[in-house]
Amino acid sequence: MKFNFKGISFSTWLYFLGFSLSIMLLLGFLLVVLIKPYYRNDRIRTIDVISDTIEGLLLKSDVTEKDIESVGRTIIGNNVCAIIYNENGKSIYYPPDSLGQLCMLDKQVTVGEQTYIINQDPLKFIEIIKHESPLSAIVNSQYTGAEMLLYGKLIRTNLVNYYLILNTPLEPVESYIDFIMNQYFYIAVIVILIALVLAVFLARRISQPIVKMKNEANKLAQGDYGVEFKTDSFSEINDLASTLDDATNKLSKVNDLRKDLVANVSHDIKTPLTMIKAYAEMIKDISGENPVKRNEHLDVIIKETEYLDKLATDMSELSKLQSGVIELNRDNFDLKECINKVVLLLSQAIHEKNVNLVLDLDDCVVYADETKISQVIYNFLSNALKYSDDDSTIIIREHADEEKVKVEVIDHGNGISEEALPYIWDRYYKVDKNFNRSVNSTGLGLAIAKAILEVHKARYGVASVLNEGSTFWFELSKDYDEQD
Repeated sequence: MKFNFKGISFSTWLYFLGFSLSIMLLLGFLLVVLIKPYYRNDRIRTIDVISDTIEGLLLKSDVTEKDIESVGRTIIGNNVCAIIYNENGKSIYYPPDSLGQLCMLDKQVTVGEQTYIINQDPLKFIEIIKHESPLSAIVNSQYTGAEMLLYGKLIRTNLVNYYLILNTPLEPVESYIDFIMNQYFYIAVIVILIALVLAVFLARRISQPIVKMKNEANKLAQGDYGVEFKTDSFSEINDLASTLDDATNKLSKVNDLRKDLVANVSHDIKTPLTMIKAYAEMIKDISGENPVKRNEHLDVIIKETEYLDKLATDMSELSKLQSGVIELNRDNFDLKECINKVVLLLSQAIHEKNVNLVLDLDDCVVYADETKISQVIYNFLSNALKYSDDDSTIIIREHADEEKVKVEVIDHGNGISEEALPYIWDRYYKVDKNFNRSVNSTGLGLAIAKAILEVHKARYGVASVLNEGSTFWFELSKDYDEQD
């Protein structure tokens, strides 16, 4: 298998490697650059602490042997050599130190313009401390050339004065630096190895569900709508999988709708064309010389032609509404009067089904396209008549508040299943999949009504219970044109 250098796995691995290398390089740089200044500052702080500790000990009235041992351990443990003189230059405390040959107390040191060997002639150095306390001087080791801190302090007590002299290196010895750098090398190797292992694990953890989704998407592209994008991974990938699952379901519904659309259109066009051809042939072969039969056959042809014309008109109008190229002719009109006109247009169909039509209407003026809103009401009422039983009741209810008007068309017919409700607004969608053609309906009524209401930015919907009936409704805002 060809390795993908632009894939998530390699990119994640590369990012982790670069990140770990950057961190270790930064750490190494800080160690090299800062180790000496840090060590110098630490030495100065240590000298201050030891000086304060010894001063506190000398000022105590009841110094114990345990106190003296504690100070000695502190001096040795912090890589310091120390000595305490009295006024006469006599050493009263000279603990062992860890510096050995590096201790400058018995070596020649230069402070200012004078050179001293402190242990051989302490009084000279004491004189300096008397006039400058605390004294801090930087001297160089005769053995290593490294900088050393020479510290002197006058400690006054009630009975006598003491002179504390401390000495410590200001630079870490080379062996110490080498040790740190060796440890740094091993730490860097361990950190990089851990980073690489984590990078491989994380890269697989991220890429595997994405690769799986890609494979499922390829199946989807081939028309397999049974794929699932379920994963158990990061929340973002889970969200993506849920979105793709939802898109798959919708594509599946669209595919079903497309099949229904093709079947319906084919059926709705083929049937009238077949009728027109058949009756034209009958006129030609049979009824051409019989005026009565000929007129009957021509009436069928005219009726089917009118249906095709209505189908083409509805499809054209729906396309215009959905594309947004149609303009609304808004004006103030009485909605109650508009509903009554629609009822009058459908009075014959209402009479034929012996439907009890109940009108519950308020006087209300709205600002909208009266022709388009009439079409919505016509489609809703036609739909109610189509799916209502004979001798049933249909209610048209219209009521208004201060801001909006709501119109409801309520039937007690077949109802719509919960699964079918979201799709009844789609063109050519039919709850009955038998595709029985109605000469009075093109199957586009609800799709056209939806498009008209959306152009008006109106709320609409349907509530239905199977075998109990349906309620189609829409709302219009009472936006009056003050100039009319």
